[in-house]
Amino acid sequence: MLVLGISAFYHDSAAAIVRDGHIVAAAQEERFTRKKHDPGFPASAVSYCLAVAGANANDLGAVVFYEKPFLKFERLLETYLAFAPRGFASFRKAMPLWISEKLFQRDLLLHELEAIAPGLGDNAKLRFCEHHYSHAASAYYPSPFQSALVLTMDGVGEWATASAAAGQGNELKIFKEIHFPHSLGLLYSAFTYYTGFKVNSGEYKVMGLAPYGEPKYAKAIFDNLIDVKPDGSFKLNLDYFSFCTGLTMVDERFGAIFGGAARKPSEPLQQRHMDLAASVQAVTEEVVLRMTRSLAAETNLRNLCLAGGVALNCVANGKVLRDGRFDQIFVQPAAGDAGGALGAALAAYYDKERAKGGKRVTDTPDSMQGAFLGPSYTQPEIETRLGAIGAVFKCADDKELIDETANALASGQAVGWHQGRMEFGPRALGNRSILADPRSPTMQKALNLKVKYRESFRPFAPSVLRERVADWFELDADSPYMLLVADVKPARRLAMTAKEKQLFGIEKLNVLRSKIPAVTHIDYSARIQTVHAETNPRFRALISGFEQLTGCPVLVNTSFNVRGEPIVCTPEDAFSCFMGTEIDFLAIGNCILRKNQQNPALAKDHKSAFDPD
Repeated sequence: MLVLGISAFYHDSAAAIVRDGHIVAAAQEERFTRKKHDPGFPASAVSYCLAVAGANANDLGAVVFYEKPFLKFERLLETYLAFAPRGFASFRKAMPLWISEKLFQRDLLLHELEAIAPGLGDNAKLRFCEHHYSHAASAYYPSPFQSALVLTMDGVGEWATASAAAGQGNELKIFKEIHFPHSLGLLYSAFTYYTGFKVNSGEYKVMGLAPYGEPKYAKAIFDNLIDVKPDGSFKLNLDYFSFCTGLTMVDERFGAIFGGAARKPSEPLQQRHMDLAASVQAVTEEVVLRMTRSLAAETNLRNLCLAGGVALNCVANGKVLRDGRFDQIFVQPAAGDAGGALGAALAAYYDKERAKGGKRVTDTPDSMQGAFLGPSYTQPEIETRLGAIGAVFKCADDKELIDETANALASGQAVGWHQGRMEFGPRALGNRSILADPRSPTMQKALNLKVKYRESFRPFAPSVLRERVADWFELDADSPYMLLVADVKPARRLAMTAKEKQLFGIEKLNVLRSKIPAVTHIDYSARIQTVHAETNPRFRALISGFEQLTGCPVLVNTSFNVRGEPIVCTPEDAFSCFMGTEIDFLAIGNCILRKNQQNPALAKDHKSAFDPD
C-alpha cells in the first residue's frame, strides 16, 4: 500500500510517501521554493515524493493531511469566546482567512492535489489525522522499538499541547493530553519573542544563548507563569500571556516581571536576555524531566520516543537520557510540523494493517535511513549542472575526493559538502553540510561571522565516528540525528584561568575550553551527531580520513546555508552559497571546486540575500 502524507498551511510544509510501511521519500517544501519555513501547499515536495516512488494517482491508497482543520477551527472559536471581548483585533484578522479558505481545507487540498496530477485530488482517498497523533506516529513507527512510551510536546495542534501515547507492535494509543492554552512550547516561544527572536524559528537561538546566562528568573517563572505538578502536568497563568487574544506572545504585564519591554531584534543582547534564556531553559528541562519520570513509573515502559517542536530541545533530551528512566531514546529527526507529514502517512498505513492483522515494519538502527530521504543527483547530472552555470571543477575518484577534502579541512579551510540524498528535518547530517576543523580556536567565530552571517554566540555541532564518541564525549549511545547534548570528556578539556572564570556573558565566547574548541559550548557541552557506516559511509570515510591526518575523529558540521536561507538542495544551490560566502572548498558528488579557481564574475553577496531568521 502506498500512502502520501502532507503537512501545510502553518510552517515547514512537507510531504512524505510510504510503501508498505517503508519510508520511500520525504522533503520540506522550503528546500525547493527557497523560502525559509515555507507554509504553503507542498506541491514541489509532493511531486518529488511521487517521482521517487514511481507512482501516479492511481497507485495511492490514501492521501493524509497531518491535522484536522475543523477541530482547530473549534479551538479558535472557543478561545475567542472564552476571552471575549479581549482579542477582537486578533479575531477580526483571523476569521476572514478561516472562513474563506481554511474552513474549506478539504476543497483546497483537493484542488492543489489535482493541479499536480490528474486524479490526485480524489476525495475518496483524502484522510485527516489528528496533529499530535501524526507527531506520535512519526516517532514511534520509524523507531526500532517494539514497545515504547511516546511523548509529544509542541505549541499546539488542534487542542493538545502535550500528549503521551503507548506503542505496542503496530498499535499506538494516546492516553494522556494537556490542552491549549496551557503549552510548554508556547511558554518557550513567549521567551523567544521577549528576547527578540522570531517565534517558530528562533527557539534554538534561545537554547544556544542559555549557557551564557544564569537561571536567575526561574523562580519568577515558577511563581508567576506556570504551575507545575510533581507529575509534570502544568497550567499557565494566562494573565501574563497575550497569545490567546492578541497579535503578540506577551504584553507589558509579562515585561513587568522581568524588568522591561521585549527586546527589539535590532537591539544588542544584554546579560539579562542571557539570564532569561537560561531561566526558561531550566524550567523547560524541569517540566520535561517531571513528565518523563512520572510516565516511566506509570507505564513501566523502558523505551522513549519523542516528537513535536519541544523534542528539538536537544539539551533537555540529553538530560532525559542521562536521567536513566529509559534504556533507549529515539527522537524523530523531523520532530516539528514537517515530520507530521510522515507521521500522517504511517498512521494511515498502520490503521489499515491492524484491520488486516498485519505486522509492524522495523529496521536497524531505525527506519529513517539516517534522515536521508530527499533528492539526490547522479554524477553525470552534477557535471552537467555545474558546467551550465560556469563552475570550474575537476572530477575525482572516491579516494582522491576523500583525501583532498580531508587535507582541505586539516589545513583550516571551510568545506561545503553536498552528497547523496538531502536530509529531512532541520539538521544537516553530512549530506548538505558545511564542515571544518574543530581543533581551530578561531573556527567557531569565523564560521558564524564569515560563512553563516549570524550571531557570534551560536554553537556548532560535532560529527564524530560512532565508535569514538565515548573517547571524546560523556556519551556512549547512538545520536545520529544531532538531537542529544552531552559534555566533552574532562580529559579533552582545557583548564580555565582564575581570570577566565570571572568572565560573564559573551565575554566567555573567546575562552578555549577543550581540544576541540569549535564544537565546545561555553558550558563544555556539545550537540553530538554520531556517524554510522550503515547510513552514511562516505561521510564516515571523510571523518576517518581527517582522523588519519590529525588524530581527531571529529568534524564541525553545520547546515549548508546562510542565516535565513533554507539548506541547499540542488548542486546549483550549493554553488550559489559557495560563491556568496567565504567557503573555500566545495565537494559535490565526485566534483571538487576551489574558490580561487572560480570566475570572480560569479561571486554573490549571500550576506544580504536573505532576511534574518
